[in-house]
Amino acid sequence: MPYNNRDELPEQVQEALPADAQDIYKEAYNSAYEQYADPDDRDGDASREEVAHRVAWSAVKNKYEKNDNGDWVSKGD
Repeated sequence: MPYNNRDELPEQVQEALPADAQDIYKEAYNSAYEQYADPDDRDGDASREEVAHRVAWSAVKNKYEKNDNGDWVSKGD
C-alpha cells in the first residue's frame, strides 16, 4: 500500500536513510505502486510491493550512496 508520510515507511528505511532520501523513497514507491498495479506489467512473479520497493531503492541510489562508515549520504557530499 502507498505511504502517506515518512512515519509509515518500513523501519529499516527510516533508520538507514536521511529525511530527504526517505522522501525520495516514499515518492518513488508510491509512483511504482500505482504504475505496476497490473501483474502483466511486472517481471516474473514479483508482487506489486516487491517491485515498488525495488524501484524506490533504485531512486534513492540515484542521489545517495553509502560512505565508508556505511551511512547513506548525498552523492554531492
